[in-house]
Amino acid sequence: MTPLYTAVATATGDGRDGKVRSSDGLLETAVATPAELGGAGGATNPEQLFAAGYAACFHSALRLVARRAKADVDGSEVTAHVGLGRDGAGFGLSVTLEVALPGVPADTARQLVDTAHQVCPYSNATRGNIDVQLVLR
Repeated sequence: MTPLYTAVATATGDGRDGKVRSSDGLLETAVATPAELGGAGGATNPEQLFAAGYAACFHSALRLVARRAKADVDGSEVTAHVGLGRDGAGFGLSVTLEVALPGVPADTARQLVDTAHQVCPYSNATRGNIDVQLVLR
């Protein structure tokens, strides 16, 4: 693969309790371990950032395949739920992508979501590594 774009971000501080910054300065924020994991919370965390990136990327792929199929997906939404849990000796992630396609017939919606899952770079990167569930609402 020849990259068309490369994003660069740097983490500093104490890992989950530090800061992240993109090379262009457009993203600069504190990160904190969520209270649910014993941390102080009060700032975003890697799982939220991953969820935001996956939701935006998948939504873009969905709209691309919808345009190609000449399907009207106005009002569409993608919500990513990213879970963090123990996986053997380490930790792993799980993802549920909840997709809303108001006004799109169920069979067409399922086809668009399945096709987007084949196109989306996040889906391609996680395939076989992370359990990803696709849910239509």
